[in-house]
Amino acid sequence: MTRPQTRRKDTRERIQHVALELFLERGYDQTSLREIAERLEVTKAALYYHFRTKEDIVTSLIEDIGRPVDDLIAWGQGQPATRATRREVLRRLNEALDTGAPVFRFLQENQAALRSRGSADGFRDRMRALGALLAVPGAGMVEQVRTLSALFTVYFGTFAANHMEGDPDEKRAALLQVAWEQLDAAHGYTGEDGE
Repeated sequence: MTRPQTRRKDTRERIQHVALELFLERGYDQTSLREIAERLEVTKAALYYHFRTKEDIVTSLIEDIGRPVDDLIAWGQGQPATRATRREVLRRLNEALDTGAPVFRFLQENQAALRSRGSADGFRDRMRALGALLAVPGAGMVEQVRTLSALFTVYFGTFAANHMEGDPDEKRAALLQVAWEQLDAAHGYTGEDGE
């Protein structure tokens, strides 16, 4: 027997999936709750039970993809500031971005429509926290820029690489390799285990 809470979660996820599909096809502003309900083959009232507005759906999507990044930040803050930790932060971010790629694509493609929502503030704060995990105190300006470049290679490269031909896993691996190289150059790592 399926529990009501499990059914609610499944329905919520179906709504999110269909809404995201429509947002990517038509754009955020051009998608209505009515269209989401129609694609789901439910009434608007049934949709309202889970989400009152499109904004509520977007907020739930952002919260869902933000959670793994928040977990990564918490993990990184509890680790020693070593080369291995910094590399692992980038690897885990690369993985999280792959999992949330459709939502990140939606956020990138609908920035103007979502500008007033404040969702960008949370991601800016997350990027600052990730940057702090990668930084070495007292590093020079060039080293600081290289460190940020490593972070942005993984973050923005995920979206830019979508337009490149090739295997998605191979593209992700290449982004991570380049990010690690930038990180190593920023902090003067020379050997496999050098600090």
